[in-house]
Amino acid sequence: MQFKPEMLHCYLIGGSQDVEHDPTKFLLKLTTACQAGITAFQFREKSNLVEYDVYALGFQVRTICSQFQVPLFVDDNLELAQKINADGIHVGQKDQPIEEVIQAAGHDLMIGYSCNTVAQVEHANQVQVDYIGSGPIYPTKSKADADPALGVKELGNLVQISRHPVVAIGGITPTKVPEVLTSGCAGISAIAGIFDNLAAGMPAGPDNPVSQILDCY
Repeated sequence: MQFKPEMLHCYLIGGSQDVEHDPTKFLLKLTTACQAGITAFQFREKSNLVEYDVYALGFQVRTICSQFQVPLFVDDNLELAQKINADGIHVGQKDQPIEEVIQAAGHDLMIGYSCNTVAQVEHANQVQVDYIGSGPIYPTKSKADADPALGVKELGNLVQISRHPVVAIGGITPTKVPEVLTSGCAGISAIAGIFDNLAAGMPAGPDNPVSQILDCY
């Protein structure tokens, strides 16, 4: 699959830990989000699964994303991404060195890279990634080891120097999307901003957080 910046417009990230550590509820909400029109999904599984292992859950995620033609990224696990035939992988600053991932993935996977400082973005400018993720923009509870909030102004500074499309993440609720988009970023990533406000089976429309985000473009 070829990367397009539009994939970043409403980029959902998550795993069962974001839905009460319940894989079944997670898959139902993911299906609902795909039906509502998310433009990409990143499988980021941090639970200690009992009934499911991460590969079994990953294959189910792959099936759902394929059904709705939603690009599927995997967080920091190249083996898992390749095993479930994901479309891409996302690499953090504390993960496997980005150069190693690029070499191992070749041209088979789209690659995202977390960059939250000027130095990190300048490094990303020198490597072949498809997009960078920057944040947290606002304080967030979805990631225990998140860096301090950047704010929209600093996000705009990173967007200006980046040679790659930037997707913003961290504490972004649908009501904050218009403000974040003033930075010039290519899109919005969300975890709690979607999962916490999305009921399984919720139709697309004014109450659906995915619809609320997409309506900002």
